[in-house]
Amino acid sequence: MKTKMILFGVAFAFLFSGTAMGQRLSSESISKVGTTVGQFLKIDVSARSVAMGGSFVAVTNDASAMYTNAAGIARLNGYEAMFTHTEWIAGTAYDFGAITFNLGDGNALGLMVSSFSSGEMKVRTVEQPEGTSELFETQDILIGLSYARNLTENFTIGFTGKFISQTIWHMTANTLALDVGLMYNTPFWGTVLGASIRNFGAKMRLDGRDIKYAYDPDSRNTGNVFVVNSQYEMRDYEIPLNFQVGLARQFELSEKNSFLVSVDAVTPNDNYEAVNVGFEYGWDNMFFVRGGYKSLFRADTEEGLTAGIGLDLRIEGTMRLLVDYAYADFGRLSDNTQRFTLRLKF
Repeated sequence: MKTKMILFGVAFAFLFSGTAMGQRLSSESISKVGTTVGQFLKIDVSARSVAMGGSFVAVTNDASAMYTNAAGIARLNGYEAMFTHTEWIAGTAYDFGAITFNLGDGNALGLMVSSFSSGEMKVRTVEQPEGTSELFETQDILIGLSYARNLTENFTIGFTGKFISQTIWHMTANTLALDVGLMYNTPFWGTVLGASIRNFGAKMRLDGRDIKYAYDPDSRNTGNVFVVNSQYEMRDYEIPLNFQVGLARQFELSEKNSFLVSVDAVTPNDNYEAVNVGFEYGWDNMFFVRGGYKSLFRADTEEGLTAGIGLDLRIEGTMRLLVDYAYADFGRLSDNTQRFTLRLKF
């Protein structure tokens, strides 16, 4: 009983602190859109999560838990490898790979790597608007290491340490960040509570040769200092800090039919609060149909309806191949964005 009270206190403190932080992060009148860097950190890595409207913090039972809620990897059996490819907005691409290891005794480790790339683009100037014959690209990298543990049969906690890097031509910015997540099987009708704080870390500032230049402080006189090596002063910017809390429950409709529903409340530091909702219908634990809605009640959003399907194929013995596809409406920003995820469980 005492242990349960301690765990309940920890969970309550986590949720209370997260809610208080959320209240400070966002304002009813100021969205703070465009005030953070590392926007690729907000791209969902799982086709299954996207199809369910991003309401996944209490569902995370695959390798994508390292992105959404690190606690989830402690609830996986065996090992799992995952890869996602996303055709993103304006011809950009996003890729994500992860692998998790069940260490036994309720402990788990995970490693993830993600990459966002713009592809090569022409260098254009005022004098040469059609291009200088040079090419440049942007490249964003995330490397994360996760650890999670089942403290009891019902309470799980997890942590992810991240290295984040952004490169634009000859300029680079790096930082470190931490995620903290928890999952709790509540005593209420099999409902699961999940919560996470993501990207709690230092600010980022670009540095490199593109901000350096030669300056003559006294061009009207000769014989004194000819040039001074100078550089532009760059500002520090925050990364997208995100607090998310949600509930999920699975209904066993019959021997072969199941229905999962989930709802998440999301509070970022660079936008208004929002609610994500989603569902998943499963047949024989093999074929899945999903749908959802992202960013409910958020003003001026281009996100909305989502949908997708999934297939779980047994290869040999306990080895399984899972294929997920998701479609997401992005309004005026894109006709749609599509994700494909492959997962291998063994």
